[in-house]
Amino acid sequence: MKLLADSEVVTKTRIPAHGQILRVSLSASQDTFPSDSERDCLDGFCGLIKRPSDLYEVLAFHLDRVLGLNRSLPAVARKFNSPQLPYKYTNGAARPIIWWVSDIQHLDDANNDQNSFVLGWLQYQTLLQQRCGMVDSPATLRNTPCLSVLHTEWAKLALFDFLLQVHDRLDRYCCGFQPDSAEPCMEEMLHEKCRNPTELVLVHILIRGSEPSRLVFIDNAGRPHHPEAKLNFRLLEGIDGFPDTAVTVLKSGCLQNMLLKSLYVDQEFWESQGGYQGIRHLLQAIDRRGQILLQYIQEHNLTIFKDSSL
Repeated sequence: MKLLADSEVVTKTRIPAHGQILRVSLSASQDTFPSDSERDCLDGFCGLIKRPSDLYEVLAFHLDRVLGLNRSLPAVARKFNSPQLPYKYTNGAARPIIWWVSDIQHLDDANNDQNSFVLGWLQYQTLLQQRCGMVDSPATLRNTPCLSVLHTEWAKLALFDFLLQVHDRLDRYCCGFQPDSAEPCMEEMLHEKCRNPTELVLVHILIRGSEPSRLVFIDNAGRPHHPEAKLNFRLLEGIDGFPDTAVTVLKSGCLQNMLLKSLYVDQEFWESQGGYQGIRHLLQAIDRRGQILLQYIQEHNLTIFKDSSL
């Protein structure tokens, strides 16, 4: 986080098909030695600068850590003044910068390069039933219908996405609620596909080559202001249990204070949200969703599992 927040930008690279995102290599020193961006990124000295509207990725990162999930990439808010960057990146607006991980696996398909696997909704529901990689499972990882991902990873993803109301990973078609006309799923006419489950695909389902049994959570900005009346319970469909570390935090009544303490470290994000009062409003919404999730777990008699693969 210190690297992302304080280091100098030394090179920039456009990300194909993502016009408003820049990958930058970073240097902790003031020296201006020639930099090899590919080498820098392999060594862990790169980040993605995203849009100001993606600032909630910072909130998502802190939520991930407070809950003990540890699946999202480090993210900080930052104002940039580097001459290496175009003016719109240095106009005084805070933007999130996300740590770049070089070994995330992407499909070769240019139209589906934000996935490590081709995964449809029906296939996803089938692999959930198989409890892939678990002791009581008849299926093994990497064999059909399983992928390389442990069953418990999907529970972490579903919990995380429900609290943040991230729809465009498990439900990019907004099949789990009635979307407003301004939602991307309506503007892109995706919602119409809800009538045919065979057409529904999951996006941003990613793993690292070094840890293929774990998911990596990206594009986590979510919707802190999504109304409670439209909470998307489809994100929880097929999930049969949740990690006890996260559930314990939700039950403790301490989630808001834990997040406040964590977020206070990132003063740029803190100030961008209007300080304590603005952030408190965001955290109240997430905490309320946590209580609704606990009620859902109880009503559906779901299991709480101990996670030994943090």
